[in-house]
Amino acid sequence: MVIAAPQVLTVDGLVPASVVVEDGRVVSVGAERADLVLPDGILAPGLIDLQVNGFFGVDFAESDDWGDAVRRLPETGVTSFLPTFVTATIEALVDGLRRAAVPLDGARVLGVHVEGPFLAEARRGAHDASLFRDPTPERVDALLEPGTMALLTLAPERAGALEAIERLADAGVLVSCGHTDATADVVSAAAGAGARMITHLFNAQRGIHHREPGVAGWGLADPRLSCGLILDGHHVADAVARIALAAAPGRICLVTDSIAAAGMPAGMYELGGAPVIVRDGQPPRRADGTLAGANLRLDDAVGRAVALGLSPAAAIEAATRVPADLLGRADLGRIEPGAVADLVWLGPDFRTRAAWIGGELVHGAPEVVA
Repeated sequence: MVIAAPQVLTVDGLVPASVVVEDGRVVSVGAERADLVLPDGILAPGLIDLQVNGFFGVDFAESDDWGDAVRRLPETGVTSFLPTFVTATIEALVDGLRRAAVPLDGARVLGVHVEGPFLAEARRGAHDASLFRDPTPERVDALLEPGTMALLTLAPERAGALEAIERLADAGVLVSCGHTDATADVVSAAAGAGARMITHLFNAQRGIHHREPGVAGWGLADPRLSCGLILDGHHVADAVARIALAAAPGRICLVTDSIAAAGMPAGMYELGGAPVIVRDGQPPRRADGTLAGANLRLDDAVGRAVALGLSPAAAIEAATRVPADLLGRADLGRIEPGAVADLVWLGPDFRTRAAWIGGELVHGAPEVVA
């Protein structure tokens, strides 16, 4: 199969090109005669979301049947993702991690993001703080045992956290600082121990002070760290988002933090077994008004990043190459020879028109044939 587009995101940026796909991988990028010619928009790598609590009515931590959500995620441009479990008991988290080993059709499950229970009470957000614990070796080993954990968010100020970060990093798990009241020096020590990310920048963490950079300030300043950013217009004000995008070029990773309410009508939903309400045009909230995840599409986040001044190429890379590199997946998040042929056709509005996983069309029906 050969797909041509007026703009293809390649290692040379956005250029007109044809992409040759064989046996599920990109073979070459050039000017070959195409089987399919896209009339406008951008042919990009499939989007990768590192924080998806749920979507299309499915809560990944609570449901035993992920099939519908996993099959439909490519509608949003997402071809790979990390189902995310919020704070629960260690036993419940381990059970979920074991369920994640079951193969599914649809978007690729690249492992699980465990967000808690090693978090800080002062920055609990929508989590159940009564379940927070210190990351003891026994608890860390229990979460590692199923072999499906790809990312763990923790508060680096908790007792034993730096040792836990080293253990997790040695095991190949991406460690992110989040739901934390740590000072900048503690975040720096966490990066020294192997942490490489900040979870949902500015949210549920110590903010920036001109004499104490906090979690957010250190995350933006430290080249060892990338920062997850929820661009839904609610979690981070546009002016602050512009500062973040300008301060850490190439280190911003767009995430949705979506919950089961994403892609669904307004109403009552759950996150972590507790109720969440979604009103029209508003993000999910607990009864006390606390933000509880998001109802954001990742392709919409890319479009918002462009509207805030980021170049289309940089905005797409923040949802493709950056998360792929954080996970050590050089075969994902890019269109180049040898890469997996996970592709997405983004229209001029950056909404997904079609998606391919391993070269197979899984969403949309492009009809413009050469």
